[in-house]
Amino acid sequence: MEWRRDIIKLLFIGDIVGSTGRKAVRESLPRLKSKYNPHIIIANGENAASGRGITEKIAKEFFDQGIHGLTMGNHTWDNKEIFDFIDREPRMVRPANFPPGTPGIGHTVIKGNGKELAVVNLMGRTFLPAIDDPFRAADDIIAELSKKHKCIMVDFHAEATSEKIAMGWYLDGRASFVVGTHTHVQSNDDIILPQGTAYLTDSGMVGSREGVLGMERSAVIRKFTTQLPVRFQVCEGKWHFHAVFVEIDEATGKAKKIEKIRMLEDEWFME
Repeated sequence: MEWRRDIIKLLFIGDIVGSTGRKAVRESLPRLKSKYNPHIIIANGENAASGRGITEKIAKEFFDQGIHGLTMGNHTWDNKEIFDFIDREPRMVRPANFPPGTPGIGHTVIKGNGKELAVVNLMGRTFLPAIDDPFRAADDIIAELSKKHKCIMVDFHAEATSEKIAMGWYLDGRASFVVGTHTHVQSNDDIILPQGTAYLTDSGMVGSREGVLGMERSAVIRKFTTQLPVRFQVCEGKWHFHAVFVEIDEATGKAKKIEKIRMLEDEWFME
C-alpha cells in the first residue's frame, strides 16, 4: 500500500491496560501497520503499568515498537517513576489543563515518516478531579498551534459522554481529530463533523476482555455488591484491541476518513 503525498494516515490506539494490553500491542501492531500503513501512531498509555500509570521502560517499549507518541490522563502520576523521565520525553503528553508548574508538557508535535502532527492532551472535569477548564485550555493551545500546524489531534480524557461530545463540536473545524479516552468502552459514533473534524466519543481499550474495563472482574463485582474497600488488579486472559484510523488532508487539516478498529486475540475483524 502506497502513501498519498497529501494525506496523513493516523492510527490512534485506545487506553493500553497492563501486561495483557502490552501483549496485545506486540501481537497486533505488525498486522495493523501492514493493513493501514500509518504515517503516525499515537497511543494512550496512562494505564500501561499494572493498570495505573506508566514507566520509562514501558514507554521505551512502545516507542521501539513504532508508536510515535503517548497521551496520558487522570492516572498520569500513579506510578511515581514518571517524575524521573517525563520532563525529558517530548513524545509524551499529559493533560494540558493540569495546573501551571505540573511536570511534563500538554501538547507536542510528533513527526513520523515525513509527516507532522500536533498532539494535544486534555482532561475533563465531570466526575473527575476539578482541574483547569479544558475548553479554555483548548482555545489557547490550538490558537497557538494553528499558526504553524494544520493537522492537530486532541485526546480528550474524560468520563462524561456529554462533555466529550461538547468538546467535539466546540473544536469542529479547529482540530483535525478529537478522540475521547478513559471509559475503556469503544463508542459507535465515529463521524466527520460538518467543519471537517473527525470525532469518536471513546476509542476503547487494549487489554483483557475477560474483566471489567481491564480489571479482574471478581474484585469489581465484590465492590459493587458489598460497597467494601477492594483492591483492583489488572485482569489476565484473552485480549481485545480497540483503535481508530483517521486520514487527514495535510493541506487543509480536515479529516477525510475515520474508521473504528476492533480486534480479538482469537480472531481479527474491523468495524
